[in-house]
Amino acid sequence: MPRRSGVTAPLAPTLVGALLLILPVPPAQAGPLPWAPAPVNSCGEVGFDPRDRAPDPTLPPPPPVTLPEQLDIPVPIPELTHVPVPDPPRHETRIDPPPLPLDPCHTPCPEVRDIAKPAAADADPRQLPEHGGGARPSSPAPLSLPRIAIKPEIEPIPIPVPGDADEAAQPAPPTVVHPIEPGPRTAAVAAPRVAATELVGQVTGHGSQNRTDLRWQVDGTDLGVMWETKPGEIAMVFGDTFGKGWQAGGMGSDDQDWRSNVLGYSTDRELSDGLSLDTMVQDSSCHAAEILSSRKIRNWETTTIPTSGFALGNRQYLSYMSVKRWERIPGMWWNNFGGLAYSDDNGRTWTKDQHAKWDNLFGVGRFQVAAMVPQGEYVYMFGTPNGRIGMIGLARVPKEHVLNKSAYQYWVGDSWAPAAENQATPLVLGLASEISVRYDRESDRWQMVYLDPGRGEIVLRNATSPQGEWTEPVPLLATSDYPKSYGGFIHPWSTSKDLYFTLSAWDSYNVYLMHTELDSPN
Repeated sequence: MPRRSGVTAPLAPTLVGALLLILPVPPAQAGPLPWAPAPVNSCGEVGFDPRDRAPDPTLPPPPPVTLPEQLDIPVPIPELTHVPVPDPPRHETRIDPPPLPLDPCHTPCPEVRDIAKPAAADADPRQLPEHGGGARPSSPAPLSLPRIAIKPEIEPIPIPVPGDADEAAQPAPPTVVHPIEPGPRTAAVAAPRVAATELVGQVTGHGSQNRTDLRWQVDGTDLGVMWETKPGEIAMVFGDTFGKGWQAGGMGSDDQDWRSNVLGYSTDRELSDGLSLDTMVQDSSCHAAEILSSRKIRNWETTTIPTSGFALGNRQYLSYMSVKRWERIPGMWWNNFGGLAYSDDNGRTWTKDQHAKWDNLFGVGRFQVAAMVPQGEYVYMFGTPNGRIGMIGLARVPKEHVLNKSAYQYWVGDSWAPAAENQATPLVLGLASEISVRYDRESDRWQMVYLDPGRGEIVLRNATSPQGEWTEPVPLLATSDYPKSYGGFIHPWSTSKDLYFTLSAWDSYNVYLMHTELDSPN
């Protein structure tokens, strides 16, 4: 989730889905790939290429860099904002959409989205605009200093006031405190060897094989967190999502059909040619529903971002973070808390548990961005603080107590200890963001993928137990080759040999499927 630059005031000046990072320092590279036209799907719609490419040699060079005519200095203007408490009722209107048309190029809801687009909409998003009518001047214009102007920016100061709706209180679970138990590390294994990492295809947005803009009003989105809901089906949940009116270039604005999160389903097992979505949770015809509500009030709750999902029996769970605000520094944000939500109708509607929350007191909560994985008798929770400058902690909880925070044990100094979330021992050295973890039954190995903002890489580690020893990080891709990329969420049907994961790119603000061929030693 990069949090991004260019976000309008109601959202936060950095990111959209969060999920961006402190933009990493890219490692050295040979140079951009040769220019190539943007990809085109089977319907002739132009998509995005997230790779670093040289500019189109047929276009004229860009004009020389000049100073702007005006420099705006943002000045925060406090504004008291009344916030009704408790939250208003959840919007839970859902429809049962018909199957997708057999013709993949048929637009299912022309009344919702006019498919006639101006020519510029299908232009190569990497091309530079043509400049001018007339010849380019042979010498630069005289240097002139820009004007300085004050730009007021509203800074909400939330004031809670009584609301009209009374949210029913959920009964608190009984206190369950497990004693300290040993949790030594297991022996290290050989690190996996990466044979190759390749872009498989675009999952979301205009020009994708799923045509999410025309089918579900998903033009720009990020993340693509996945889990298996039942045998043969995966759920895929996305972060901040924008519809009609969104343009490539990062996060959208609150008047572009902003939803904090949306969820789709896939039964596609042939991932080598891309990931196909069968449907999405919808609240109206051809419109993906927001599944976890958010208040969308900066400095109170700007958005609600899912961070992982898992199933226990017929109940689905989501870990999520309640983002108070995005910071002006890219890749930094401030959470209210990390929490858990559950669904008993396979993800159509969700309930946020009022007690399964990890508060972010003074901004130092260790489990604000969580990746949760069931295995054996436990659900393991890998967590980092808010923002992209934290280290990874680990906790576990018996499956039957997953919504009972008091039952969690935290890995501290080779032991599982209760009530010690902020004392958790770092699993590995270094910074981590957007963690994704899976257990591979075939090889009896744990796989962990995350963005390392310091290295400027999305990396893979292996271990034989959740607490490690974890291998040294193995690079899967460099953010210099995929500019402003983040994420790295593992497809649950990956193997020890074929690792599929989603990648988000800030500039095109959409989701891509990646494939890494591994030579994983036993």
